[in-house]
Amino acid sequence: MTLTADLNPQQRVRTARKAVLVSFFVLLLFALSGQLLFNFFNISVNSFRIVGGVIFFIMGMDMLQARLSRVKVADEEVKSYVNDISITPLAIPMICGPGAITNAIVLMEDATSFDLELVLFSVMALVMMLTFIILFAANRIIHFLGETGNAVLMRLMGLIVMVIAVEFFFAGLKPIMLDILQQV
Repeated sequence: MTLTADLNPQQRVRTARKAVLVSFFVLLLFALSGQLLFNFFNISVNSFRIVGGVIFFIMGMDMLQARLSRVKVADEEVKSYVNDISITPLAIPMICGPGAITNAIVLMEDATSFDLELVLFSVMALVMMLTFIILFAANRIIHFLGETGNAVLMRLMGLIVMVIAVEFFFAGLKPIMLDILQQV
């Protein structure tokens, strides 16, 4: 909401729609080709989990300290700003960040049949629809929560994001450390 505070409702809807569509297609792209990309660059999913954990931790720390900033945009710059924020930072990394990309790759690896792949893609589409609804209703949600409720919720979500970050970090670190210990 802070990123789109200076936009009118139509521009907010357009920004939310574009961000959700970009996020969905990025997730599809990584789900379908992520393992090939990892193999090409010799990157392990565990390394990606560690980096994702670090990024999530930093985002959570910012949320915990309520350091999200408002951005002021001149009227003549609104169109380019809408294009900018719908891709970065809204679609990538906020909606479709390292955690979502890692999960898409890992879950695609685990999908052993076409039916399971179809379920994965359907769930991804459902999550993106829910994300759009939340972004669409963000103004009303923030108005309902009020200033205090919004601050409390942001800090609480920051704490949860930080806990998820630690889980990601150690979920990636544990297999790497076990491999190192087995080689010794």
